[in-house]
Amino acid sequence: MARSRSHTRRRPRSNPRGVLTVRGGGFGFVQAAEGAFFVPASKMGGAFDGDLVEVAPLPPTGGKGGAKQPHQGGSRPADQPAARVVRVLDRAHDTILGRYEVAEPFGVVVPEDPRIPYDIFTMRADRPDIEDGSIVRVRITTFPSRNTAATGVVEEVVGRAGDEELGVDLIVARHKLETTFSEGALAEARAAVLDEEGALAEGYRDLRGRFTFTIDPADARDFDDALSLERVSTGGTAIGGDGVQSLKQSSLRCGTRLVDAVAPDRSKGEEVSAGVRFVDGRGARAARWRLGVHIADVSHYVPWNSSIDLDARRRATSVYLVDRVIPMLPEELSGDLCSLRPGEARRAMTADLYLDDEARLVGYELYPALIESNARLTYDEAQHMLSACQPTGNADAVETLADLSGPAVLNDSLAARLAALSRIAKRRAAAREAAGGLDFDTTEAKVRLDGEGHPVAIDLRRKTDATSLVEEAMILANETVARHLRDAKFPALFRVHDKPSADSLAALVPVFQEFAWFKDIDQNRLVAGDPHVLGSVLEASAGRPEGELVSTLVLRSMKRAVYRPVCDPHFGLASEAYTHFTSPIRRYPDLVVHRMLKAQLRRRPERFDQEVAALPWIAEHSSSMERVAEKAARESQELKIVEYMERAVGQAFPAVVSGVTTYGVYVRLENTAEGLVPLRHLGREYFSFDPVLHRLTGQDTGTVYRLGQRLPVVLTAADPRAGRLDFRPAREER
Repeated sequence: MARSRSHTRRRPRSNPRGVLTVRGGGFGFVQAAEGAFFVPASKMGGAFDGDLVEVAPLPPTGGKGGAKQPHQGGSRPADQPAARVVRVLDRAHDTILGRYEVAEPFGVVVPEDPRIPYDIFTMRADRPDIEDGSIVRVRITTFPSRNTAATGVVEEVVGRAGDEELGVDLIVARHKLETTFSEGALAEARAAVLDEEGALAEGYRDLRGRFTFTIDPADARDFDDALSLERVSTGGTAIGGDGVQSLKQSSLRCGTRLVDAVAPDRSKGEEVSAGVRFVDGRGARAARWRLGVHIADVSHYVPWNSSIDLDARRRATSVYLVDRVIPMLPEELSGDLCSLRPGEARRAMTADLYLDDEARLVGYELYPALIESNARLTYDEAQHMLSACQPTGNADAVETLADLSGPAVLNDSLAARLAALSRIAKRRAAAREAAGGLDFDTTEAKVRLDGEGHPVAIDLRRKTDATSLVEEAMILANETVARHLRDAKFPALFRVHDKPSADSLAALVPVFQEFAWFKDIDQNRLVAGDPHVLGSVLEASAGRPEGELVSTLVLRSMKRAVYRPVCDPHFGLASEAYTHFTSPIRRYPDLVVHRMLKAQLRRRPERFDQEVAALPWIAEHSSSMERVAEKAARESQELKIVEYMERAVGQAFPAVVSGVTTYGVYVRLENTAEGLVPLRHLGREYFSFDPVLHRLTGQDTGTVYRLGQRLPVVLTAADPRAGRLDFRPAREER
């Protein structure tokens, strides 16, 4: 019998896929699993910057035997294959910001982003009221192709081209950030009242006599956390009570015992509340300190499904831009009734944390309270006070305070509390590091603006003892609340940070092998994600020229922390249970945690099941909006940094190579400004790009440019509209 012919379906050819990055010249690059591809401007196929695309390699050109090709515009390495966009798999943009130009019968929108070279056509008859030259947001209804132009519908008029501060407004519009509250939310906020007597009748504890204080950035507008600290005697009796008057009577002198300064009047002792949960087998006798973390009780004013709640839920977070704050809650709450301002009674959720002499948590109590902050400190003021409190040989002693002045300094007891809190924070941080917690050496840049919104300076914010003492107190409170809700098997939102992938960590090894200190690092344990080894990498590189870069690379290899309705570990903090409890004015998940905690401590409120059912969606939405807010904030800072650097065009700067690409190297200045040194400025030769080692190598001279390398540069151009800085090596001749 004749055998029938076998019909087998050919396996379809798989084209490379990746995200398209477009440069100002109109060409782009796609980083795919198969490698990097250069996409000429004529081969974009209607794709926009940021789109997920499928590309097909183009046949090589340039002569027989694969002769070297000149790179286009000095931006394409000789050994990089070219490709064309076959199709767009996922669009990064559904709306575009641009300048509206009247061209009857059309209104043509020219994108503000120079990386999007396609005009969008709208019908003039649909919006005849829009003036020529207006900046608008247009929703794309048809994306461009080889045969059709892009079309769309104007959704919003943002402003006029050339308007002052339009740059930040464009960022707000691009990210679709809500800037107005609903009438219902505003009405509810205006109607909110403190009602101190009502709070006490509801069961709030009266802590208005306890000495509390806030520490925040100088430009903070809302204060959602306050601290208190008292010494506790062996056996669980608090020394000194909560009386502010007794604290004002203290006087800190050279050699004075810190315990005496924090709690000078032993005659006013009080028993620790019977509600304290002791987590240590030693019980109350191990307690030496009572650290109070007092958080604004936003949930009292924002019940589930109220108008304020619906607005806050959509926003999910406040957005801190370079020149403004877009709050999650109306100003009547965020800047007034919920803000823990000095001298004003406020509702709070209090976490009393009992610590032993080694700053280990041995007990805690969680409850609603009325508090009244006694002082507001900036981080700089707190750091000044800490610097003046130099410890002597006695661990419980503080030297004479030198030149402490200013309205924020109420008395020596405040300085004593700061000194004690700082010592507690250092022990907490050391214990967390020993458990595998990671401490990244990063610098935050904040642009200082004048009254008209023009940049006048770039301030660098680094971790200090003052910021650390607040951070450690908040971390401990968050951990305690998370464990409490987890152990009670109660629904909540948790902050989860998954372990980094082995692939992302393995990619660090070739880069770090360039540094001599890496020979002492166990590479296998590093790739396996051993937090102690990662900590060793950060410690070994600290203080070196590459230290901040190494910290940044390790941080980039980490997965993002997210919100989940299940309690999984937090890798970066080496915490088995973590949540966000300490910032309900500016983060919606914290507000949810407050509601859940109250529901666990008291009877469940009405509609409780509705909120529990919504937890998965709230977690996902809050994680997404957090990323949007961070991106918008970063873009606004970068915009003003570029504006600030405009005056420095032509000047030379020390810099470090912070990124290596196929089209050049990125450099970072000491003030955190970052920009590109295009390939054409690196030398008159072909450069080979090594994506594993993150370096470019000149094929003729062997010149190497790699991550972490010091590279003096000259600023050649600053374009705030494109958010772009261009540099050349300082040694290059003009």
